[in-house]
Amino acid sequence: MNIVLFGPPGAGKGTQAKRLVQERNWVQLSTGDMLREARQAGTPLGQKVADIMDSGNLVSDEIVIALILERLEEAEKAGGAIFDGFPRTVAQAEALDDLLRSRGAQIDRVVRLVVDENALVQRMEKRAKEEGRADDTVEAFKTRLETYANQTAPLIPYYEGQGKLADVDGMGTVESVAEAISEVLDRE
Repeated sequence: MNIVLFGPPGAGKGTQAKRLVQERNWVQLSTGDMLREARQAGTPLGQKVADIMDSGNLVSDEIVIALILERLEEAEKAGGAIFDGFPRTVAQAEALDDLLRSRGAQIDRVVRLVVDENALVQRMEKRAKEEGRADDTVEAFKTRLETYANQTAPLIPYYEGQGKLADVDGMGTVESVAEAISEVLDRE
């Protein structure tokens, strides 16, 4: 099964993806994590995307599709991929659909974590303190929220039109959100 965890920055996609990895042995494909790892390792890709990430803007579609392609075989062998923070634009969603279709696969479910924006700012501040992430400044976070509203929110009608979108209240406890996600994934 291939799923997309969808929602604004700080909604808890990464937390829930990690739970699904533990519970279902699927592979988490987090482009954000992959980009941060490349940046920290000082790879050419990491150097290329550092300024883009620090400003809160999106990295090019070509780069993120290449990152996904590198890990897709691993996810296929595990029986499922959890796309966390990807796709972020309709163009990326279309490219992902094409890529999966060429491999005889598809996105099976899209779970949107619905959260309150004020709560997101509080979550971001807490995460920045706990994880020390350079891309979690208040200014960069606000830019990321604007980018989400302008570029990523159009994915809602895209996936609704495919009958794959399910909303989950992301404001509950980690456990209650996980339970709601499991219910969505286990539907026939």
